[in-house]
Amino acid sequence: MAVAPHSLAAESAIDVLREGGNALEAMISAAATIAVVYPHMNSIGGDGFWVINGPGGQVGGIDASGASGLKASKNWFLDRGVHDKIPFRGGVAALTVAGTISGWGSAHELSRQHLGGRMPLSRLLADAIFLAQHGSPVTASQAASTKAKLAELKDIPGFAETFLVNDRPPEAGSLFKQPRLAKTLQRIAKEGTETFYRGQLSKLMAQELAKVGSPLAAIDLNRHQAQRVDPLTTTVGVRSVPAGGQAQLFNMVPPSQGVLSLMILGIMDRLKGWHHGPESAEFIHAQVEATKAAFRIRDAHLTDRAFMKRAPSSLLEPAFLDQLAAEISMQRAAPWGSKSKPGDTIWMGVTDAQGIAVSFIQSIYHEFGSGIVLPESGVNWQNRGCSFSLDPAHINTLAPGKKPFHTLNAGLAQCASGSSMVYGSMGGDGQPQTQATIFSRVMQFSDHPQQAIERPRWLLGRTWGAASDTLKLESRFSPQVFESLRGLGHEVEEFGPWDESFGHAGMIVRHANGVLEGGYDPRSNGAAIGF
Repeated sequence: MAVAPHSLAAESAIDVLREGGNALEAMISAAATIAVVYPHMNSIGGDGFWVINGPGGQVGGIDASGASGLKASKNWFLDRGVHDKIPFRGGVAALTVAGTISGWGSAHELSRQHLGGRMPLSRLLADAIFLAQHGSPVTASQAASTKAKLAELKDIPGFAETFLVNDRPPEAGSLFKQPRLAKTLQRIAKEGTETFYRGQLSKLMAQELAKVGSPLAAIDLNRHQAQRVDPLTTTVGVRSVPAGGQAQLFNMVPPSQGVLSLMILGIMDRLKGWHHGPESAEFIHAQVEATKAAFRIRDAHLTDRAFMKRAPSSLLEPAFLDQLAAEISMQRAAPWGSKSKPGDTIWMGVTDAQGIAVSFIQSIYHEFGSGIVLPESGVNWQNRGCSFSLDPAHINTLAPGKKPFHTLNAGLAQCASGSSMVYGSMGGDGQPQTQATIFSRVMQFSDHPQQAIERPRWLLGRTWGAASDTLKLESRFSPQVFESLRGLGHEVEEFGPWDESFGHAGMIVRHANGVLEGGYDPRSNGAAIGF
């Protein structure tokens, strides 16, 4: 089974599985396809993270995020008139290496080493190459995003010629072709993923990046490597049948905010009085208060793990979670003054016949990233580095060769019953909240994954497409829920039904008997496909 926020990506994964490929090979194919057909959400110029349920239930991860260029210092920005905040757009925003291609390469190597994978990159990238050459239909999401961000992006080098039609946003349903990107993908398929960092392609991109004013240089691409890591983990109780008992949860290490997703569920595991229903005010209140507690810890401690002063695993120690949970009131909302982070992303999941599963996330941060599209290679470069602070006292202060804090994280669970789950969402700070929502609805309230995703959702703070820091609820919740939450002291804002601001979620559950259940988000253009 495969689930993706664009049906063509899910189809790419399923076709690989049908041909005898494994979950890692299927995900590489899906990742390449979605980088082509959902360009406002992700590209090969972005970052990625993998959490993998391997043979025998052994869990591993791939950190395919890039660091800032060695020239990217505070003084470099000061010399260019940037004093307070790194711009979101343009060449100066393209200050971190794009790591996602290195993740594809690491996953391909793992597949060959440990899973008997035999499919060449030329096969795994074939769909993406075809769609970039011959075109894919513009989604309503891409058309709306292009229109919404047109003013700030139209003059960025390479954007208009790549994403506009006669200087106007494309119409939904029109054919979108990317011939330069097709040639770059063909090159990667032929020369391997190493060419992106230490081959002829890297030399070309270094020249292109210099021309658009990026601080990245050839040495920054050359020194990048995807890192294989052990994900962080915690254990929570689950109530649903047949998964009752306990579940061990896994998520990505920093600079990902995976620890935040684990903290929220760990705190909720310690709270009482929220099991009234999957759409109840009590459930929402408990999760929102757990989110506030976890965000405060995140903002004080999370950054590139090489720069952290506290071990990420210490944030998941039972005594620490006990303390955070004890500070939460189920009768009153705590103050909320945090300024959370937006971001757009894609999450995808694949589970193969052997139970090997991948929870995967890939992003360029804001819509269309920096907006820069390199003139010859056709790569749209991310702006993840704009999340750095120029304040030397800030936990995420800019330093050369440092990875920026990432909202990206991908969830995986193993249940004592023998079932397993991969799940995730796009949407900046909405990601850990939506993960907690859909996990709890399935594992605490016995929802089917599709039902859990389709129920109305909520989000605290900013997310993709929404800039306010309120508690946002879809209008499909009952009036009593709105009234109860306001009575508890929450600043509630009503959004329309099926609003994309609540992210694109997905999930696959593999039961102990081998039965697969999946769900995709109707807010996206996705699909959950099994065979």
